[in-house]
Amino acid sequence: MTDVFDPETRSRIMSRVKGRDTSPELIVRRMLHAMGYRFRLHDASLPGRPDIVLPRHGKIVQVHGCFWHGHRGCKRATTPASNTEFWKNKIEGNKARDSRVERRLRRWGWSVMTVWECQTKDPDRLRRRLNGFMTR
Repeated sequence: MTDVFDPETRSRIMSRVKGRDTSPELIVRRMLHAMGYRFRLHDASLPGRPDIVLPRHGKIVQVHGCFWHGHRGCKRATTPASNTEFWKNKIEGNKARDSRVERRLRRWGWSVMTVWECQTKDPDRLRRRLNGFMTR
């Protein structure tokens, strides 16, 4: 199967994908704020510039896109039909980096939670997960 877009169009589309302030990230931030938590965003002093840092609680919430971070078993985490080898390497590299960063943050004493893009579709379940993470 080939890409439905020509290479120039695909490149233009992919160049517009945001790395921060994504819809899933905004959902999690609004929910945490509504729960009464205050946080910092993309703290450059920490490994990997975590998405949401709650210093008072020693907690970090990472919000990962299912495609970009290779969410195992998720329908959004498919490998594109064109340039397959590039995408496999890209996503595997992202997963390896995520793992390194999380290990480092934990060594520094942080509790880390990953919220996947697909998990933001069920607000009640997401709220329960966040509450459980924040209260332990």
